[in-house]
Amino acid sequence: MGIRLGQIAPDFEQASTQGRIRFHEWLQGNWCIFFSHPKNFTPVCTTELGEVAKLKAEWEKRNVKPLGLSVDPVEAHDKWTIDINETQGTQLNFPMIADADRSVSTLYDMVHPDCDPLLTVRSVYVIDPAKRVRLILTYPPSTGRNFDEILRAIDSLQLTDVRSVATPVNWVPGQSVIVSPKLSDEEALRQFPQGFRTLKPYLRVVDL
Repeated sequence: MGIRLGQIAPDFEQASTQGRIRFHEWLQGNWCIFFSHPKNFTPVCTTELGEVAKLKAEWEKRNVKPLGLSVDPVEAHDKWTIDINETQGTQLNFPMIADADRSVSTLYDMVHPDCDPLLTVRSVYVIDPAKRVRLILTYPPSTGRNFDEILRAIDSLQLTDVRSVATPVNWVPGQSVIVSPKLSDEEALRQFPQGFRTLKPYLRVVDL
C-alpha cells in the first residue's frame, strides 16, 4: 500500500548535497515539500530545481523547507548543481537527497514500473509540522510541475488548519472562502461576525 493522506511521513536517513539527512529530525517543526526527480542532468528537472531555488522567499514565508531527491550519487548531484546554477540564473539553496540505492524512492513509492522501471516519477509530498502527509501529487516524467499551484495548495492547507473554512475552485489568497459545513449558522456567525452569504444551505461563502 502506498502513502496515504494523513499518515505520518516515513522517516529515513540518506545522503544529500548538504550532508546526511535524518528526515524527521531535519523537519524541526517546519512544513516540507518533498519532491523527486527522474534522473540527474535532465532538462525538465533542471528548470524545476531552479524554480524552487528562486522561490526561497515564498517557502520561508510559509515556513516550508524544500527537499529534492534523485536516484544518483552526491557527486553527480554536485556536478548537476553547476548546470542548474548556470542555466537557471540562481543558486541551489536546499538539499537534494542522493538516493543511489533507491531506499527512499521505494519507501515513498516514487518508482512506478509501468511508467518506467528505472526512473522515479515526479512525486510531490507536502508534509506538515506534525510530520503528517497533507498533499500528494504525481506527475509523469515528461511533465514539469507547477509550483505556483503547489504554493496555492499550501496556502489553502495552512488557512484551513486555523479557520473553519474550505477553499473553492481556483481559489487564491484574498478571495472568498467556504464556511465549513460542520458549523451551524449560529456557530458560523460567532466565528464570522462580518457575516456570510448563503447560496445553498450547504454552500455558504465568507470574506475573511
